[in-house]
Amino acid sequence: DALVADGVDAAVADRSARAAHGDLDRARLLATDERLALRLAAWAEIPGRLDGTGATVDEIVAARRADIDSAAEPLETRQQAEREALEERVERYGERGAGARHLEERHKRQSRRLRTDEVRMGLAEMAQTYRQVVVGDPPPDLDLTADEAAAAVDRIWPAVDALVRNPNEELLLQALLLDLPPARR
Repeated sequence: DALVADGVDAAVADRSARAAHGDLDRARLLATDERLALRLAAWAEIPGRLDGTGATVDEIVAARRADIDSAAEPLETRQQAEREALEERVERYGERGAGARHLEERHKRQSRRLRTDEVRMGLAEMAQTYRQVVVGDPPPDLDLTADEAAAAVDRIWPAVDALVRNPNEELLLQALLLDLPPARR
């Protein structure tokens, strides 16, 4: 409702709110992200692409990390503008201790949070794909039993929980994807 009140299209607001998992600031960011739907679709198709090989997992993880890097570009642009404004203030007014260290620390936290939120969003999208199998509406490229799909969902949530410990996202995703059942074709 808050996004719609901000003038965001209702369908975009709904998709953004669902992807943000209750975080209004993130939902506002996602509402302006033209590539959100593509990233969500890429995460949703992962279960159908798994074939049990490390090569496929490596390819999938590399592509999702590139998507995460791409999603971080607007934040990095804003952070660069903040750094430039600080440098201008220091140059213009000769401020010492103008907060460069605090600014850099805040930027690191923001960047880490964005990356974690992107992985959390993606894992939730994967879980939703497996849930479709459980309720009897599987995607055409995913041939799993309901029990296999339910077990896959049970494997995803510990990875989501592990995100609070700032794990190496590449290793986390690789380990998870290697542990999920391959889609039979």
